[in-house]
Amino acid sequence: MRPVSIVGIGQIPVKKAYYRSLREIAAQVVRLAMEDAGVDRVDALFAGNMLSDELQGQKQLAALIADEAGLYGIEALAVRAATASGAAALRMAYLAVASGEADLAIAVGVEKMSEGVATPALAKALDARYEVAAGATLLSKNAELMRLYRQRYNVPEDAFVNFAVNAHANARHNPNALFRQRVTARTVRRSRVVMEPLRLMDCSPICDGAAAVVLAPRDEARAYTKQPVHILASSVATDRFRVSDRKDPLMLEAARLSAFKAFRLANVNREDISLYEVHDAFSIMACLLLEAVGFAEPGQGWRLAAEKEIGLRGRIPVATMGGLKARGHPIGATALYQTCEIVLQLTGRAGKNQVKDAKIGLLQSVGGAATTLLTHIFGV
Repeated sequence: MRPVSIVGIGQIPVKKAYYRSLREIAAQVVRLAMEDAGVDRVDALFAGNMLSDELQGQKQLAALIADEAGLYGIEALAVRAATASGAAALRMAYLAVASGEADLAIAVGVEKMSEGVATPALAKALDARYEVAAGATLLSKNAELMRLYRQRYNVPEDAFVNFAVNAHANARHNPNALFRQRVTARTVRRSRVVMEPLRLMDCSPICDGAAAVVLAPRDEARAYTKQPVHILASSVATDRFRVSDRKDPLMLEAARLSAFKAFRLANVNREDISLYEVHDAFSIMACLLLEAVGFAEPGQGWRLAAEKEIGLRGRIPVATMGGLKARGHPIGATALYQTCEIVLQLTGRAGKNQVKDAKIGLLQSVGGAATTLLTHIFGV
């Protein structure tokens, strides 16, 4: 396997709704990423998306995007891992280049959640027979996790508010973020309860967006860009499918397994990580991921937010450009937005959100109720 680098990125602002079609916004970011890399052709395209067949009645999405972008004739495959589909597309593009099957590959993520009703479609990431049939949704599963966490560890009622405060503070200077207004702890505490104990401000929004990255062999990367960012590791792990079947629902075993496999592959440890783009679709998930990876002991992840250790100048900066909560979470595109943001951080182009001396970025993406976890580590 040969080392792989990111040589081009493309993203558009996350919006509540795009009036242009799914294929159009996906093709736009493909062209932006290729322009950034200085190429007009790639060998393969991998598309991450979760909901297009449900909300747009569209399958065969990767070939459609390739055709729209003028890339017909190349390998083009859709990749899915529920809410981690963007990260799955990135992994497939990485493996294609690493194996030598492709010299240039593009990973693109796109989602238009504004067309139709997203919640029941998202619920299909759960067990259709035993969970969805009983009325479970991703929202209800995360509410269960937060209730259990609060009961077990007896944390303050407002223990999680600073996850949202931090995300919104970082989104203010991100031109691609959906929410760029200031949010206070009081705003979070007073937001309406959507499912006890989850409040509206604990949850990422329904939105549309698209992002893409171009990958090349590391020993050729500087032919495309002066500032390549290297993919040091890509790993994936799974947990028991249903949360109720897990020995300890509050220990995200798939997150722990994929993270430590990635650490070994990249030959880094937690102390080397400059920033962590966490999958903060729900504030409880951000907290549990911090604990699973080892940045905090069980029951203590919320303190990292409460004590502002996840801020841009904190011990472990999280959601540095707004995260899923404030930049937005257009499912299939999310991990590709995060990858673009890590590239900007590691190349010193993050503007007012720049993490000082950023050298290594960690990205984790959650599929379903933490059933599938993909971990990527990036460096310069």
